[in-house]
Amino acid sequence: MTGIEAPLSAPLDVGFDYTRSLGPVLGRFADGLRHRRIEGIRGSDGRIHVPPVEYDPVDAAPLDEFVPVADEGTVLSWSWAPEPLDGQPLSHAFAWALIRLDGADTALLHAVDAGDPEHVRSGMRVRARWAAEPVGHIRDIVCFEPADRPEKPQPPVRDGEPVTSVITPIHLRYQHSVSPEESRYLRALGEGRLIGQRCPACEKVYLPPRGACPTDGVPTTDEVELPDTGIVTTFCVVNVPFLGQRIKPPYVAAYILLDGADIAFLHLVLGCDAADVRMGLRVRAQWKPRDEWGTSLENIDHFEPTGEPDAPYASFAHHL
Repeated sequence: MTGIEAPLSAPLDVGFDYTRSLGPVLGRFADGLRHRRIEGIRGSDGRIHVPPVEYDPVDAAPLDEFVPVADEGTVLSWSWAPEPLDGQPLSHAFAWALIRLDGADTALLHAVDAGDPEHVRSGMRVRARWAAEPVGHIRDIVCFEPADRPEKPQPPVRDGEPVTSVITPIHLRYQHSVSPEESRYLRALGEGRLIGQRCPACEKVYLPPRGACPTDGVPTTDEVELPDTGIVTTFCVVNVPFLGQRIKPPYVAAYILLDGADIAFLHLVLGCDAADVRMGLRVRAQWKPRDEWGTSLENIDHFEPTGEPDAPYASFAHHL
């Protein structure tokens, strides 16, 4: 491997805040949690489901008979988590457990703060540890703990509007390693260059590059340096604001087909009114300042119109 650069690898965090409208059944359950109360729902066979289900598992009929249950219960099964991940209920070692609350017939999955695995067992009695300021979320139950621990007094719950939705952060974190071809492409971006790969059989040029041509299945061995100009093939005008949005709507997300490439990639088109963006529009990359470059396509801040005549539809029709 002497003289061959190792493929690039970096931690990747994909995440967003997931907002869910709860509806009448889960809304009542969440509102109960905000008042440190747990409610289940009765099915057609008489079983009490906790958490409540909106439709009967037996006959799929909608359910509406709520039943209060206790915040104490029995551990049915468990698994020890010695090194908790970010976002999990506790920052120290704990047990994930299926807990059947008194008065319920189904099990609730939650954390048990037991200190060490020797103190956890199936059949042990546990009690909910409530948050000091519940908001109407399953995390209002911080965790469960052995029922023989002294119970701490809780501050009173403040009144508020009924709970109709919950916001849950969703994150996927992993180490992402790219292929040798992608590594050369990303390193070239760090130098302000755009590198694609050509299939020796069909001569299609792929950017970002692929190790093998999806059309012919042969390695894309020929490296091609491409310009930072191209055309808009298809596009979308973003008019709806969303959480974490960095650009004020309206703006355009478009597929850009670089001159000499055979596959388009998604990027922003700015520098003009969103209404002026169209298929065939000639655009050029607007690079960020050199000191902000890394090994990423984010080195290109956006694309802007060049002012050249639009490309004829026939020139990109087979790239849509």
